[in-house]
Amino acid sequence: MRVMLAQPRGFCAGVIRAIDIVEQALEKFGTPVYVRHEIVHNRHVVENLRTKGARFVEDLSEVPSGAITIFSAHGVARTVEDEARKRGLHVLDATCPLVAKVHGQGNRYFNQGRIVILVGHAGHPEVEGTMGQIPGQVRLVQTEADVDLLDMPVDTPVAYVTQTTLSVDDTRTVIAALERRFTDIVGPDINDICYATQNRQSAVRELAKLADVILVVGAKNSSNSNRLREIGIEAGIPSYLIADGSELDAEWVRDAEVVGITAGASAPEELVDDVIAALRHLGPLDVSVLPGLEETVEFRLPAELLHARRATTSAA
Repeated sequence: MRVMLAQPRGFCAGVIRAIDIVEQALEKFGTPVYVRHEIVHNRHVVENLRTKGARFVEDLSEVPSGAITIFSAHGVARTVEDEARKRGLHVLDATCPLVAKVHGQGNRYFNQGRIVILVGHAGHPEVEGTMGQIPGQVRLVQTEADVDLLDMPVDTPVAYVTQTTLSVDDTRTVIAALERRFTDIVGPDINDICYATQNRQSAVRELAKLADVILVVGAKNSSNSNRLREIGIEAGIPSYLIADGSELDAEWVRDAEVVGITAGASAPEELVDDVIAALRHLGPLDVSVLPGLEETVEFRLPAELLHARRATTSAA
């Protein structure tokens, strides 16, 4: 059996930064540190950080006053920020800079007097955070049909922003529907969507040209991982979302000559290795990596952790 690995795959710069923030906070402040929501959508990552002393909560009421508190990579609403301030919590914000960029875009459009339309999935923490960062009403749409249901005159000044982990193709069709629906509409270029989302989706499309089946390593609640699986299916390739090697079903790959593997932006490479190990139990493998983009993007840590890391490095 041949195994072909997509490139790029797995951790993006925003996820690396978020995990680093938790680990550096534990090193600087000791245990426990409290993280609101899963730092990223991956059970293995969360459990690993929990063993190191991180405590994950869904509501700030679960955090003791004055405690070190980290906001997840998905971002939070202003009401959450306000509550943390009122309770005197020491906050480290691990919001992905590209998510924060969407917050900034939405606020600029709102300040221009436009109604902001967010293209995204209801209930996703990034969507809840973005809607809560923009003062005033934000309309949420997910499909072209949702656009048709918007009860606003065609000449209403509107603007759109997008959830970073959506499929580029899905976003493009919804944006096109918005542009047909409204005469006064602005928004960021489609290329403004998260670089990691675009790169991983492009890599899966290349993988689909060669693979008989595609395994996407990622969590069930990971939006970007689900999109990768959908792209494989749209290309006509049986595609499965798998958390780790224990979830591999031998029937999926029984007749496959080439198995393609990729990983969502919140899935560590060790889980890809675990899936490969599970495949090895079925027979000998020839593993190769498809040519693809080498990502060099890095995001800075919050200043107080950056200074602490530099001090530690200097002391060493």
